[in-house]
Amino acid sequence: MEDEYESLLPDSTPSQHMVAGACAGVMEHTIVYPVDCVKTRLQCLRPLEGARYAGLIDGLRTLMQTEGIGRSLRGIGAVVAGAGPAHAMYFSCYEQAKRSLLGLGWNERASYLVSAIGATLLHDAIMTPADAVKQRVQMFRSPYSGCIDCLRSVLRSEGVSALYRAYGTQLSMNIPFHMVHFSAYELGQDLLNPQRNYAPHTHVLSGAFAGGCAAACTNPLDVCKTLLNTQERCALQAAGTAASTEIGGPAAAAAASSPTQNRVIISSFLSAAKTVYQLEGLSGYFRGVQARVVFQMPGTAISWSVYETFKWYLRQRSANAKQQQSQQT
Repeated sequence: MEDEYESLLPDSTPSQHMVAGACAGVMEHTIVYPVDCVKTRLQCLRPLEGARYAGLIDGLRTLMQTEGIGRSLRGIGAVVAGAGPAHAMYFSCYEQAKRSLLGLGWNERASYLVSAIGATLLHDAIMTPADAVKQRVQMFRSPYSGCIDCLRSVLRSEGVSALYRAYGTQLSMNIPFHMVHFSAYELGQDLLNPQRNYAPHTHVLSGAFAGGCAAACTNPLDVCKTLLNTQERCALQAAGTAASTEIGGPAAAAAASSPTQNRVIISSFLSAAKTVYQLEGLSGYFRGVQARVVFQMPGTAISWSVYETFKWYLRQRSANAKQQQSQQT
């Protein structure tokens, strides 16, 4: 008798979802990692001379030619350390919550959305510090020798709160991101795979569609998150100078731009959003949107296909083990 993919769902365990989710998360974030590096730099409001890219393709070409593939992978250790446990909790929470809510008679769409919110809260609690370290190391001419050096430096000079400075913004971004993401994925599956069989091509297409939609919708929040994480020096100096000009004229502006003055610290989403608009206008909120969409589409396609594959494999193995056990008895 051939087992159908969905028929294995009731027998799955949280540990199976966690293993599948961890594998999916690490692959999602690492396979197209250089694109993420360029995205971070494209979102800089005042990039340094060597990192003023015309777009994604120019950024990738310049990065590889001038810095090499090694620099394009800086920060990947933080991603691996964070993405595994974060995605393990993410997928496990989503599947278990969805199953429980559907069992209570909830509407399908409502159960997807509520489950996505719960999964995001757990995911971001783990991933936000990793993302803060990653983005600081990704910056052009980053002063840190690596992820460990960055982590030690931030903890020593700014405290642990600096690692969670973007947590509120991350949640503000990721809750709508994953609501769109999961809803779009389930919509894609409704259209391409209504029987919910194990069909790899439908998971790839639905995942890519979901990731692209969610990435484009939430890019303005991602720009603010990048500024909060990196505390981009040139942008903060420009913001401080502009504010001083409005308040005290040229003399105050000169004092604000002096290297002896303490630079501005962006500590909240509202101050980040204000700084982006102050320096770039509305267009600033869409810096790096192409790179973000290009990064997310293959990333989420890989994530969902790997997750569904591991989920199918683990369930098949569990079913085979039970069958062998029943035959022995």
